[in-house]
Order: sequence, then C-alpha cells, then structure tokens
Amino acid sequence: MSKKKERLDRTRVPELEEILGQAFPVLDDGFVRLIDYMGNDDSIVQAARVSYGKGTKSVSDDRGLIRYLMRHRHTTPFEMCEIKLHVRVPMDLWRQWIRHRTANVNEYSTRYSLAIDRARTTQPGEWRLQAELNRQGSEGGVDTDIGEHLTQRETEAQGFLKEIYEERIELGVAREQARKDLPLSTYTEAYWKIDLHNLMHFLNLRMDHKAQLEIRLYAETIGEKIVRKWVPQAWEAFMDYRHGSVSLSSDEVEILSLINSGQIDKADALLLETGFTVPDGNTVKPTLEGRELAGKLERIGITVPWGKG
Repeated sequence: MSKKKERLDRTRVPELEEILGQAFPVLDDGFVRLIDYMGNDDSIVQAARVSYGKGTKSVSDDRGLIRYLMRHRHTTPFEMCEIKLHVRVPMDLWRQWIRHRTANVNEYSTRYSLAIDRARTTQPGEWRLQAELNRQGSEGGVDTDIGEHLTQRETEAQGFLKEIYEERIELGVAREQARKDLPLSTYTEAYWKIDLHNLMHFLNLRMDHKAQLEIRLYAETIGEKIVRKWVPQAWEAFMDYRHGSVSLSSDEVEILSLINSGQIDKADALLLETGFTVPDGNTVKPTLEGRELAGKLERIGITVPWGKG
C-alpha cells in the first residue's frame, strides 16, 4: 500500500508577519524584536488531540480545549509553539533573564567584538528605595535632590569606565581583558528562542508586580506586543488561569474556610500553628507567608488584621 506525500503549509500568523523584525523599544536604549516563530493556537489544539486521541472529542471547541489545557497545567501541547526574539538589554537585567535555562541562547560576545557603546541611564526621578519587608525589591522613591546627585554620579562613573575601556582597546589590550571593568548597565544583545510553555513561565514570573520594574517592562512588551498577537486564545487562558489567578495551599484553604464561617479564633490559632503568624509581645505579627496570604485574600475582597506587620 503506497503512502501519498502530504502537502503541509507552514503556519503563518498575519499579525506576526506584520511585526517581523520590528524593534519594540524598552528602557532608554533596549528593544525586543521578533525574528521567527513556529505554530499558533491551532498547533496547540492539534497536538493535544493527537496526544489524547478520540477521547478529546468531548471538548469540541478549540478555545475551550486550550483553556482546559491551561487550567489543568498540561504542558506539551504548548511546547509545540516556539518563538525566537532578538533582545537588547542591560547586563544586570540579563543576569536575571538568563536564569531561565529553558531557552536556547546566543549572546553578543565582547571577546570577539567591541562592547556596545550604550549603558542604561537613570533619570533623577527613577531612583527607588530598598523595600523594608522585601529584601530583593524596591519601594517608593528617593527625594528629587538626592536623585539628581545620584544621576550625576552615575554619569561620571559610566563616562570614566567607558574612557578606561576605550583606552585599553587603543593600547592593544585583548578585548576579553579590556572589558572586565565595564559596568553592569552596559547593554548586551542576544537571540533567545523558547517554546510557549516555558515562555509563559518566564512571563508569569517577570510580569509579576514584585518583579524588578525594568525586567517587568521587557516581559510586558513581549507579552502584549508579541505573544498576545501570536496565540490570542492561549494568551487569554494564560492571563485568566496563570497570571491573573490566585493559588491557595491546603492550609490557606482551611484558614479561608474558617474566616468565611466566622470562626476567627480558630483561624487565628491555625495561623500561629502553621507559621503564618508568630508571637510578638502581647500580639502577633505575620511572617512573609502570612503577608502573602493577606495579599491573596485582599484580591478576593477579604481584609485581615494580621496582613501588615
């Protein structure tokens, strides 16, 4: 029995074809540019139905199937879609970015090429204070006069280090050594290829309000300017069931149930027992986990007295 060759056409998304190669600006000199892509919403559906066989016929609506897959944390159908981006990003942010090891990466090398002659600058009103409760985050801004001083010092430092680097190059020092004192604000570039499942994990973390503002701007640009156009149904499901959702542990569900039924004393006792709050003199104060639970409850309209601390 002969097998006929099946003619396959490459999946194309008109909305993405229009923006191929377009640089979306981020920060003062960064950008995100779409280079290539594979698959779309139909590819997710196709992969799921091949995998599940006849049993999936009960979910006949493509949107419904994608939402089912997202809701129940299926992964491989979303891995059938891939995207390749060209990004320009300051080195300090790139250190956070590259921690997501599920992508294929090729970065601009200052061993072979001269360093990019741009560094991320900070305007006087952009300096942020260290958060008191979140050791890895910021909260509020510095006074304007202090901000102006910090920006001036930044300009001086970046100019001095640039001068040193260029002097070394002119004197024939190897590029791999001349670069060693470049500031982390120096821009780098990379090609970054990743499947949709792992991209959504990246976006869910880096679009979070607790993520550093600068990398959040990159993630929001990727999500809103590219992914939303690429896989609109998957993006909708992602925003509903992943990025916009609230997850509760078994302890948190029990605490919420006690609060909802008016058993406040039992809820307070359970908070202490599970470590959401700790004794503080004649009262209690929330731990980090307790403050996070308070934030979750506030999102669904429940304000609790132990949430600040």
